Amino acid sequence: MNKLIVSLSPHVHSGDSVEKNMYGVVIALVPALLCSLWFFGMGAAVVLLTSVCACVFFEWAIGRFILGRKELTVTDGSAVLTGLLLGFNLPSNLPVWIIIIGALVAIGVGKMTFGGLGQNPFNPALVGRVFLLISFPVAMTSWPESGSMGYSDAVTGATPLFIMSQAISNQDASLLAELPSALDMLIGRTGGSLGEVSALALMLGCCYMIWKKIITWHIPVSILCTVFVLAGLLHLVSPVYADPVSVVLSGGLMLGACFMATDYVTSPMTPGGQIIYGVAIGFLTVVIRAWGAYPEGMSFAILIMNAFVPLINTYCKPKLFGEVKK
Repeated sequence: MNKLIVSLSPHVHSGDSVEKNMYGVVIALVPALLCSLWFFGMGAAVVLLTSVCACVFFEWAIGRFILGRKELTVTDGSAVLTGLLLGFNLPSNLPVWIIIIGALVAIGVGKMTFGGLGQNPFNPALVGRVFLLISFPVAMTSWPESGSMGYSDAVTGATPLFIMSQAISNQDASLLAELPSALDMLIGRTGGSLGEVSALALMLGCCYMIWKKIITWHIPVSILCTVFVLAGLLHLVSPVYADPVSVVLSGGLMLGACFMATDYVTSPMTPGGQIIYGVAIGFLTVVIRAWGAYPEGMSFAILIMNAFVPLINTYCKPKLFGEVKK
């Protein structure tokens, strides 16, 4: 008689790791990084380098001296990614000391306060960005024009979102004639934050992440489709609302949909939950852009829905194999 050996089930490792996925997202951001350097020159380099270095430093310092950890997480790529995403949400002429404050809030408040990577309920980069927007509204809304290669002497101008906001508040559709063309917004010949300049570069990065299975299509597609449909309906109701193509290509919508709403920690786990999450973010973004105090609604929409992720996960649990509902 053969001897029956009972042991734990074998598991095949997929090869995924925190480092692999984090640096995969960093690679996906390279096209947008190159575009920001091309259109904003020295200003983009100063802002991005300061943001990344400050985020890495604060994660190391808080982990070592405040939390007293021996094993630090600065090499897993999460602090680098937070620094890049924070930098992409800032204007290219923002003073260095404000960037450092934003990095401290992003890492210290948005991430390490809750225990570090995997435990933060809100996207750390957006926590830093919204804090700076509320604390330094003038500096955070002075957007250099595309082609302003300097840092402190950058020429500022109106962004597409500001033009849309003015058209709505003044009920004057003729103001929308000042909007850049869809091609300009697709390529990046517009003013705005570093991560707003080229929707095409961000879409390329999103396709790379889907191809590498770093993310799935559910969140970015549901956000973009929801915004497109709702913006199209508003445009049909009144011409003071911009056409849906311009709305989708403007502001931080593409950056938020592809790189920030898809954050593993702060987004739902199931495909159905991710679609609900994405539709809600798209809806809130359109509402805030159309009737809110700030022209951009993406950051607030994502943070609001971050708070609902535990609830979404509770009601969108996958069915267990063999489960019989009572």
